[in-house]
Amino acid sequence: MSFVETALLALGLVLIVEGLAYALAPSLVERLLEMMRMVPEEQRRSMGLMALAFGVLLVWGAKLLGA
Repeated sequence: MSFVETALLALGLVLIVEGLAYALAPSLVERLLEMMRMVPEEQRRSMGLMALAFGVLLVWGAKLLGA
């Protein structure tokens, strides 16, 4: 599987999960966003970078396993 195929697969999976959250629990998403506004910007940035790194590791691990 090429990089482009892997990137498209990963993007598709993210969109599925995001879509499910909004479709099944839109009010919960709104509350979560309100809570996130109370978190300082630097902490949100750090959380985003950690999520990014974890996502890259997951995709890389899946690639190693043959995905």
